[in-house]
Amino acid sequence: MSVLVNKDSKIIVQGFTGSEGSFHAEQMIDYGTNIVGGVTPGKGGTEHLGKPVFNTVADAVEKVDADTTIIFVPPAFAADAIMEAADAGIKVIITITEGIPVKDMIKASNYIKSKDCRLIGPNCPGVITPGEAKVGIMPGFVFKKGKVGIVSKSGTLTYEAADQVVKEGFGITTAIGIGGDPIIGTTTKDAVELLVNDPDTECVVMIGEIGGQLEAEAAKWYKESGSKKPVIGFIAGETAPAGRTMGHAGAIVGGSEDTAQAKKKILKDSGIHVVDSPAEIGKKVAEVLSK
Repeated sequence: MSVLVNKDSKIIVQGFTGSEGSFHAEQMIDYGTNIVGGVTPGKGGTEHLGKPVFNTVADAVEKVDADTTIIFVPPAFAADAIMEAADAGIKVIITITEGIPVKDMIKASNYIKSKDCRLIGPNCPGVITPGEAKVGIMPGFVFKKGKVGIVSKSGTLTYEAADQVVKEGFGITTAIGIGGDPIIGTTTKDAVELLVNDPDTECVVMIGEIGGQLEAEAAKWYKESGSKKPVIGFIAGETAPAGRTMGHAGAIVGGSEDTAQAKKKILKDSGIHVVDSPAEIGKKVAEVLSK
């Protein structure tokens, strides 16, 4: 059982014929992902990378039964692309675009609440279920199939954690990059919950960072769930100065609970195995899975 995407997902690319969309769509197709077409307004009826191009997401849903989309639309138009996908009945909306205005994301986030869909991102690396579907910009060769789920705000730390887990002799069920913007769709708690409830996932790696309450909410849910499935946690940004944005737009220490130290304490108190360095993730996974 896979989480969010699998070999049967029917995936379209919004912004299909643009440079970013083309480059990453080609990589996804090479990986074996079931890309069934793409959307570029005004280019409907043509072909690109051997796949049909549609003018609208609704056309793609009607013609190729698309259920998942990945968005490579420029920031000014990306929120509209999210709402269009939700309107058309797409179930999983993965948004790679970075720099979407916050006010646009507030509107899109509120709009899709009444729709039957799940948003991943924006400003995220996507989702990969190794050997089945890579719906994102991650280097597919790093990920091997296995029993460890990954949830991360950081793209590069997702790949780093996966590489370590694989080198320790374990693999990945699904890795979910939730994105580092202030307003995102699927939260750390949502993603951890999906993986904790996935029967194929035996251990979860949760990578967070300074700023916001997402990791604390996930830790609280984990503690209350009573789950015995081990979770390994890492919080980036321990040396970041308060009040300054570091890297991600959402990585800014506002209150005392936003710091790495405070978050690590909350995670530990919730029964999560906390590591102090990303270099320790793989070893900790091996340790808890060999018990």
